[in-house]
Amino acid sequence: MTTTAWRAARVTPLGELVQPTRITATAVRLAGHAFLVYCLWRALYANVETTAGLGRDQAVTYAVLAVLSTQIRGLDRFAARDSLLQHVQEGTILYWFLRPVSPRRYYLIRALGDQVYGFAWVLAGYAICLAAGAVSKPVSASAAVAFAVSLLFAQVIMYELLLAVDLLCFWTLQNSAALQILRFLQNLLSGVIAPLWFFPDWFLTISSFLPFRYTLDVPLSLYIGRLPAGDAPRLIAVQLVWCALLALLNRRLWRKAADQVTVQGG
Repeated sequence: MTTTAWRAARVTPLGELVQPTRITATAVRLAGHAFLVYCLWRALYANVETTAGLGRDQAVTYAVLAVLSTQIRGLDRFAARDSLLQHVQEGTILYWFLRPVSPRRYYLIRALGDQVYGFAWVLAGYAICLAAGAVSKPVSASAAVAFAVSLLFAQVIMYELLLAVDLLCFWTLQNSAALQILRFLQNLLSGVIAPLWFFPDWFLTISSFLPFRYTLDVPLSLYIGRLPAGDAPRLIAVQLVWCALLALLNRRLWRKAADQVTVQGG
């Protein structure tokens, strides 16, 4: 990464780091959420050894890691008035198209900085939970490798989905409703609200044809051993297909976005 790209990538994380109250709030929120989920799932398994084919430690690990994973994309640019929506509405999006760096590349650089910062929170939370016994280690070395690779492509899919919703601003000038729908579908169909194995078969069939399951449920299921590491190549191949399809869609949207730039203010 060049010096210019590095400076752009760290803009949003630096905005967080200079505000201790926001860091404290994030730490308290994440710790509280993880603790409540841990207590809930231990209580659900209080009188049973296994449910839906999984033991207590596997279920608790899945649930806590699902909470931690949400912090990867937890940075809030809206508070800093730096979201794509705000730039479109205020007219400052024009400057994105005047820079030597293309808008598409600039958006990617900023997103990489955000996700690296989010991963730092996740790694810190994972280390604490592992030391405290709130989560278990991967079932095997091969499962750990499969999980890491799958998690990487899961973030690519999530990035492309969020980008597609952001790009709607060039046509609608407002994407709040679309973003709420995306977040709801993501939480429901990826396993954040509840692990997918508790849902009926028809629900699992539908989720397998959508990208959301591959943003969380697949990597975490590989981690806890619900999905064998031998299935990883097939599952990662599906993730790659989704990455390619969404990337092609967003590339086309970026090309058309310049024709839709409308200055409302500024």
